[in-house]
Amino acid sequence: MDEGRIGLRANLRHIGALVRRNALQIKQDPESMMDALLMPIIFTLLFVYVFGGAIGGAGAGGGAGREKYVQYLVPGMMAMMCMNIAMAVGTGINEDFRKGVMDRFRSMPIARSSVLIAKVVVEIARMLVAIAVLLTVGFLVGFDIQGHWLGMLASVGLTALFGGSLLWIFMILGLTMRTAQAVQGVSFLVLMPLQFGSSVFVPVSTMPGWLESFTHVNPLTQLADAARALMTGQGDVADPVMWTVVWSVGLTVVMAPIAIAKFRKKA
Repeated sequence: MDEGRIGLRANLRHIGALVRRNALQIKQDPESMMDALLMPIIFTLLFVYVFGGAIGGAGAGGGAGREKYVQYLVPGMMAMMCMNIAMAVGTGINEDFRKGVMDRFRSMPIARSSVLIAKVVVEIARMLVAIAVLLTVGFLVGFDIQGHWLGMLASVGLTALFGGSLLWIFMILGLTMRTAQAVQGVSFLVLMPLQFGSSVFVPVSTMPGWLESFTHVNPLTQLADAARALMTGQGDVADPVMWTVVWSVGLTVVMAPIAIAKFRKKA
């Protein structure tokens, strides 16, 4: 289908219909929400109660160190959640091709881009669910935003913006790799260095010089630092927020056309 012949209103209608379809799929297969619902709980409790006492400050005592670490960890974990949720879209789109779902879309008079945009909308919604669970668990284990409610909402919006840009990267992987297992393997190779080579879990000042240099240009560091500054009122806000927006816009502008072009060619 030539997208130039499809008007904006029709395109939006197609996106809405595909969003409803994807939402109904989640309703019929609630297990697909397990990562968004359970991962924030497991990782928050794991890092707070297994590593919190040590990372938060050995000299402060386990309890005091843990309380300090909760304030550091929870905002940073928002960056981790958006990347983990984004990773799933690659395997999902790869399996859709394998199961023949895309053959049905090929025969329908819809814009090819609407299929991918609908997936972005649904996955961002899943990210927001994961963030809501994360913050709920964080409050239960002692996280305190100290009245910075607007900052919290701004950090959630910033995380969703950045997460949406990551979706295009993982969709490209899903459209390029032959199997879902290959997509998952490559995604983890991308995921692990970015997450642990950032300020998500520990301050970058504790890292060796060569790794600290990498963390400063790592977009997850920018997002984690921005979320902490917005939610706790501590640290610089302008620079990490600016760089997070720059990364988000840049990745979307570069990766979205590539993903759509690959999808058109493959579909």
